[in-house]
Amino acid sequence: MSTTAESYLVGLIGDGTTRSLTPALHEEEARHHGIDYLYRPIDLGVIARPPEDVGHLLRAGRDLGFNAFNITHPCKQVAIPHLDELSPEAAALGAVNTVLIRDRRLVGHNTDYSGFTAAMQDGLPDITADRVVQLGAGGAGSAVAAALLALGAKSLGVYDLDAARSGELARSLEAAFPRHEVVALRPDSLPDALASADGIVNTTPVGMNLHPGTPIDTRLIRPSQWVAEIIYVPLETELVEAARAKGCRVLDGGHMAVGQAVDAFRLITGLDPDRTRMRSHFLALTKGTQG
Repeated sequence: MSTTAESYLVGLIGDGTTRSLTPALHEEEARHHGIDYLYRPIDLGVIARPPEDVGHLLRAGRDLGFNAFNITHPCKQVAIPHLDELSPEAAALGAVNTVLIRDRRLVGHNTDYSGFTAAMQDGLPDITADRVVQLGAGGAGSAVAAALLALGAKSLGVYDLDAARSGELARSLEAAFPRHEVVALRPDSLPDALASADGIVNTTPVGMNLHPGTPIDTRLIRPSQWVAEIIYVPLETELVEAARAKGCRVLDGGHMAVGQAVDAFRLITGLDPDRTRMRSHFLALTKGTQG
């Protein structure tokens, strides 16, 4: 039974969200705090809606009494024009993953940045990260790239199939981090960049259950490198498996999933979640989702 009069109705908008572990993660943490918390996935594929309908879905949710939404691929950037306000972090990154509904206003936040920062600090401590190649320049990619630079990467190469998107991200990051080198990589420059990199980060959807495969030829990965992933369904993506087999230090996507969920839960409820407990619950949940 709830110990407070407050209850929460939260949604997750994106593609493939019916497989997400985030609803269970939030609801279990809410139980520990004695609050009523209902979290439902809104899967664009299931309801046959394009990403451009995210604004309509947010407004409909507001009118139906939702307290907040998490936003995932491919809506993190598309949602921004439909919001009434952005936190400084979300505005700087040009992407949101959490939308609070306050006095009928849609307020966008980004916990991907803090979530990935915590993931790196927890899962890959004491690594060399002077030169990093990031694969993907989408909504999560902008947050991860900024986190990598803030964590000390001196040179960051960003590769995306959409060259215009990687170029735009590189320019915005150069302006925000003038003492760092940020380069938009081309297909012909990617192999050399990978060869000289200390680490590789995947922020593309390639590797998800709905998008199987690897974002690069895994023969280009060296054993001395570290590899970080933000996909967590499956937890052992083909990229993670290949890197682990080579002897690389690996960060699975579950670390970021928990990190961003911790910060989103705090924003939504105003309560302080237990990060260790949420990580333990996440690992318990993943045992039944792999394969």
